[in-house]
Amino acid sequence: MDIFDKVSKGLGPIGAHAHYSHHYFTFPKLTGELGPRMTFMGKEMLNWSLNNYLGLANHPEVREADNQGTQEYGLAYPMGARMMSGNSDLHEQFEAQLAEFAGKEDAFLLNYGYQGVMSIIECICDHRDIIVYDAEAHACLIDGIRLHKAKMGDYYKYNHNDMASLRKNLERATKKVAETGGGILVITEGVFGMSGKVGSLDEIVKMKEDFKFRILVDDAHGFGTMGENGRGVHEALNCIDGIDLYFSTFAKSMAAIGAFVAADKDIIMFLKYNMRSQIYAKALPMPFVVGGMKRLELIKKHPELREKLWENVRAIQEGFKARGFDIGETTSPVTPVFLHGEYELSHVTALVRDMRENMGVFCSIVTYPVVPKGQIMLRIIPTASHTLEDVTYTLDCFEKVKQRLQDGTYKRIAEEFLAQQAELA
Repeated sequence: MDIFDKVSKGLGPIGAHAHYSHHYFTFPKLTGELGPRMTFMGKEMLNWSLNNYLGLANHPEVREADNQGTQEYGLAYPMGARMMSGNSDLHEQFEAQLAEFAGKEDAFLLNYGYQGVMSIIECICDHRDIIVYDAEAHACLIDGIRLHKAKMGDYYKYNHNDMASLRKNLERATKKVAETGGGILVITEGVFGMSGKVGSLDEIVKMKEDFKFRILVDDAHGFGTMGENGRGVHEALNCIDGIDLYFSTFAKSMAAIGAFVAADKDIIMFLKYNMRSQIYAKALPMPFVVGGMKRLELIKKHPELREKLWENVRAIQEGFKARGFDIGETTSPVTPVFLHGEYELSHVTALVRDMRENMGVFCSIVTYPVVPKGQIMLRIIPTASHTLEDVTYTLDCFEKVKQRLQDGTYKRIAEEFLAQQAELA
């Protein structure tokens, strides 16, 4: 069999709908200045789909730093991997700043978040170790766990944010490592990106009183947004010292490319000499380092950005609740809106088209299997760049959407559309 034969048989579970969703529901093209208002298919949209939490993507000082970094160094500098020829004083200076902000001894810059956290897991854990992870861990964490050198039975999944389930799995893991001679790594998130729930980091840390393990936290959505100083969920829950490996990407609050991991100096040194994704990859280009330092400086010096973000978060989340919407258990800026009912995918697509074509509101939509059957989730990402007027308008639009969903409007639109498609076929 030709390895490409399977490709001709389908595009996979997500790609199964590509024939009508490509460039509209999937791979859409938003154009114009990054921000609350962008253009989609020639129409201006009120955009709630960017993780640009603090509005730094187009901050004038950020744009200036990015430009200066590019003009002075170009995108090629430094050439080579950090270990061989790609290190610099600025890389190490940025790492020191990130470590201080995260409350750790040292930090290591990574080229990408997804690739980076996968490589951390693969590097830290060997065939003797046991991984215990949250059931709703991000795909990058799951893929990193799959790289674990032990057999598949040697990583355990605990129910989402369920400390009783975690305890049971730690008991299992403790018995197992007594046989293997290895250690235990607990993996969770600071903020879960779909539900907006905050990971129970403080409770997990407290379990160190009863079990011997280390904790890796992916705080992609918490870094810059959570805690008194924006340091992350570990600051918000007052457990900075108890987190052993603190990871975050620059793709959210920092509005950039790259990532970092912060930990004790000896752990960071081990990662620098053993993480294959960094040893064999070109160093993070200098403009991203220069621009990253400016972004971190703004996060530290301008708490009003975070305050404005949270003003908008509170306004839209309280507004949804007051109007009877289900936003789950979010306690972070991530704002899921759940619409319940026996809805088919065609009804959902009619709903999204209505929001975009007639209301000018662009947000991400999530359906089964990410959420249970009978649910639709529309995910709203408030930012510091949105206004309270944006919030009010969006809440009004959601009320219209809910009514049309309940009275069967979208079902009728979907049936008419499918009938037209059948005639054309």
